[in-house]
Amino acid sequence: MLNKSKNVETFLGCDANYEDARIVLYGAPFDSTTSYRPGTRFASRMMRAESYGLETYSPYQDLDLEDAAVFDGGDLELCFGDTQKALDDIHDFAADILKDNKLPLLIGGEHLVSLPAIQAVYEKYPDLCVIHFDAHTDLRDDYLGAKLSHASVIRRVWDFVGDGRIWQFGIRSGERAEFYWAKEHTHLQKFNFDGLENAVAQLKGKPVYLTIDLDVLDPSCFPGTGTPEAGGVTFMQLFNAMLSIIQGCQVVGCDLVELSPMLDASGASTATALKVLREMLLGLEKPFIKPVQI
Repeated sequence: MLNKSKNVETFLGCDANYEDARIVLYGAPFDSTTSYRPGTRFASRMMRAESYGLETYSPYQDLDLEDAAVFDGGDLELCFGDTQKALDDIHDFAADILKDNKLPLLIGGEHLVSLPAIQAVYEKYPDLCVIHFDAHTDLRDDYLGAKLSHASVIRRVWDFVGDGRIWQFGIRSGERAEFYWAKEHTHLQKFNFDGLENAVAQLKGKPVYLTIDLDVLDPSCFPGTGTPEAGGVTFMQLFNAMLSIIQGCQVVGCDLVELSPMLDASGASTATALKVLREMLLGLEKPFIKPVQI
């Protein structure tokens, strides 16, 4: 159940009252279907704790989280022994946020946690389109017989949004069958963000959900993830692509997943994830932040 009271520990600058907030941040610490190296369940807690090493001000956008209105709803307490129950709890939490006409922003957790969040947004916006940044296709119909897996999350999203409403970028890993299947059912761009400008133009005026698997980044700058894949994008490429969507589309929900902080003892991966999240929050809040006169 959505607790509208302030939490003791919040992400840096995300301490607005629920009633005043336009964005609600929440964590889904779940990694029970991770196929390689687990640990994403610790991401949201670690990101809150480490966020106080980050500045609220973004020189990239000339905006400050101190001027934003974001409520941090904390982490959900999810059942690790029952995947469907965990997904149902995420769905219900996101649905409560949407009922109050606020934008849900989820911190994973493995990528499967995006499924119920996207489904809740789809129920409010039946013409929803999805933009997916990732190293992996995530289009398997099942993984070792399991339909609910972080390796099949986008295939499960396709089950309800249907053909031609999923745009995928940065993809550089998957089964051959997944790439062939994508040619018929999704818009898939291998390796980079080429074609994103055209996608944003096509999606103008339509509700969009943005899901970012942080392993879209090259492991040279983001090793702290369960399934690293060489050949990824840089932080600035991700930042510019993310901002082009936020500025050019009607984003109605989003998430940031697959940071596994314990897999990068240097802390660099967590620091990168923090900056991505800060810039995402500020980009979404920009229309509501009044210019500051210095």
